[in-house]
Amino acid sequence: MRGLFLSAFYFYQLRRCFTISSKELAINEGIKFKEVRVISDDGSQLGILPIDKAIEAAYAKDLDLVNISPNAVPPVCKIMDYGKYRFEQAKREKDAKKNQKVIEIKEIRLIGVGIDTHDFETKGNHAVKFLKAGNKVKFSIRFRGRELGHPEMGYDIMNRFADYCSEVATVEKAAKMEGRNMLMFMAPKSGK
Repeated sequence: MRGLFLSAFYFYQLRRCFTISSKELAINEGIKFKEVRVISDDGSQLGILPIDKAIEAAYAKDLDLVNISPNAVPPVCKIMDYGKYRFEQAKREKDAKKNQKVIEIKEIRLIGVGIDTHDFETKGNHAVKFLKAGNKVKFSIRFRGRELGHPEMGYDIMNRFADYCSEVATVEKAAKMEGRNMLMFMAPKSGK
């Protein structure tokens, strides 16, 4: 049993290594072309060289030969410090991830069309708070029994919510019946 577990573990580790290495660029002896166009570390063109001469030129400068464009004819390789390049690339990805804003969709749910004034104001205040925080809001009304025969009451409530939140939001998707539910989406105004 233990041997089966270990073989599955090693297979997983091996598969993981291959998927990681396939995402990276080919470097030095990993480049399998006979001739490549070489760009120096300062950006100047060294011309089309045999792969062994290109690798020697990179090693002479204590740098790596990196295949940056394998689909070009001939393939383009650049002489650079590959470790430094990977570090800077990871740093850029981390900064991009840090700067992006995640927008959530908050839901305000009503069960039935019979809503009182205080309940309406409470739900409206929650919606305004969510919209000011930069989130989108989904309003939903669940119709029960005979209420299904009067969808105009649901449209009236949705329009009241749209008017209540109009200072901080715009209607992104107008009220629409979907089965027993009526849905409307609002998004914060871009200037807020």
